[in-house]
Amino acid sequence: MGEITQHDLPAAFRRRFEAEPSLMVRAPGRVNLIGEHTDYNQGFVLPLAINRAVWIAARARADGQVALISENFGNRSAFSLASIQQATGAEAWSNYVRGAAHALQAQGHRLCGMDALVWGDVPVGSGLSSSAALLVASTLAFSALAELDLSPLDIALRAQQAEVEFVGVNVGVMDQMISALGQAGHALLIDCHSLAHRPVPVPNGVAVVIADSMKRRGLVDSKYNERRAECEEGARRLGVQSLRDVTIAALEAKRASLPELIWRRCRHVVGENARVLACVEALRAGRLDEVGALLVQSHESLRDDYEVSCRELDVMVEAALRQEGIIGARMTGAGFGGCTVNLVREERAGRFVDGLREAYRAQTGLTPSIYVCRATDGAQAINLSLSGQPT
Repeated sequence: MGEITQHDLPAAFRRRFEAEPSLMVRAPGRVNLIGEHTDYNQGFVLPLAINRAVWIAARARADGQVALISENFGNRSAFSLASIQQATGAEAWSNYVRGAAHALQAQGHRLCGMDALVWGDVPVGSGLSSSAALLVASTLAFSALAELDLSPLDIALRAQQAEVEFVGVNVGVMDQMISALGQAGHALLIDCHSLAHRPVPVPNGVAVVIADSMKRRGLVDSKYNERRAECEEGARRLGVQSLRDVTIAALEAKRASLPELIWRRCRHVVGENARVLACVEALRAGRLDEVGALLVQSHESLRDDYEVSCRELDVMVEAALRQEGIIGARMTGAGFGGCTVNLVREERAGRFVDGLREAYRAQTGLTPSIYVCRATDGAQAINLSLSGQPT
């Protein structure tokens, strides 16, 4: 990652562009507490925005050109709003910015060009949604400079549209929604069918610890498509539009009519939706033991019924559950590598991190990156000409 921080970004912008930035934008990464592989089944998810983000310092241009510099990649890219083409090679990171402009213009919005310096501390490739953060930040930057009146949900939907239609990744809307709509101290319950959402407080004294297994997720694309197809087959056989419409009792009643593999895939999704709603109620009531048990059940279901875990993730979860202060742990994200999410009693977080790192390294030979995070607010734009330096 780059050697600067968000506090250095205006000065870095002045060095790179020999001009003053007028705007700073921040969009956070995310971790999903529970609700995995439910989003594309129109179900429930419970992510939170983390205190790692993508930042953009920018100023408007009148010539319709967009000039970009990535501090993290040490790379420049440029394009015209009149003809937005995909970039390749070292400039491929800029497709998220290009896609944001493309999606906004496709909706009929008139944009202005910009000079923009991009930096972030969301680890790339670890499953914490650095791509969604860059998309939301870019969408918000274009919107703010053009003085568009877009709600946070509008920003999220345009960012998702950019990733699907321009970048070419068939994602759900969870990552963009939590980046745009997050609230400090809260997770966000999202209904992926209606897009209804409401904040859920994370109890005081609870730390969110994200542990990167350092196993990169090489099988995700093909297995993701397989799982989607298996869920669609299950919904077809059950006579529903999506697995969102199936209860656990209804699924059990149809077990004999479903192939074993399809039944297990459906059992994960239907059970996971129920676990999300149960977790929301347990968090609201402060029943942390129940929350922890639900996280572990989610991991076991992802491992056994949905089969998207791997040895490294299983080792990480098992090691976490042996540490002092643990409330609950599970894999998070698409699977086959990436991260685990751990809820830990805050006063034990430091000791937990040290113990988990050593236990995981002893069993795998890999040294994990571990982040103690807190739930933060969603994306924001800061007018530097009014507010001065960001805090």
